[in-house]
Amino acid sequence: MPLLEARFPRRQGGFTLIELLVVLAILALLAGLVGPRVLDQLGGAKSKTAALQIHEIEQALDLYKLDVGRYPSDQEGLDALVKKPASANGWNGPYLKKGLPNDPWGRPYLYKNPGRHGSPDVYSLGADGKAGGEGEDADIYND
Repeated sequence: MPLLEARFPRRQGGFTLIELLVVLAILALLAGLVGPRVLDQLGGAKSKTAALQIHEIEQALDLYKLDVGRYPSDQEGLDALVKKPASANGWNGPYLKKGLPNDPWGRPYLYKNPGRHGSPDVYSLGADGKAGGEGEDADIYND
């Protein structure tokens, strides 16, 4: 038997090149199928986050109105929720505990009073920062 082992040395454990290529091909297929879906979910998460933050700001605006008797003017803006405006008698803020957030794309939320339907609008211009758009670029409003 020693003579046989000399001619045919014992094979080392490990993977062959073919096995490694098959595994890499399978991983590439999985990444191709799963990757786009994961990226779509991440994009949608930013829009959902913006809608939730806008809802929180809208609730703070309602508390402001209960205390002051009116919504902030366009000039006072959303800053009135964290800093007392000079003309806001009865202000009992700050109304946002963590301060005024930026939208998920890093820009401040916009405010218009009166808004499109008479009540104040709180909105983000979406990923592109421009009015209009579709998908992640769509504007996100409080109504």
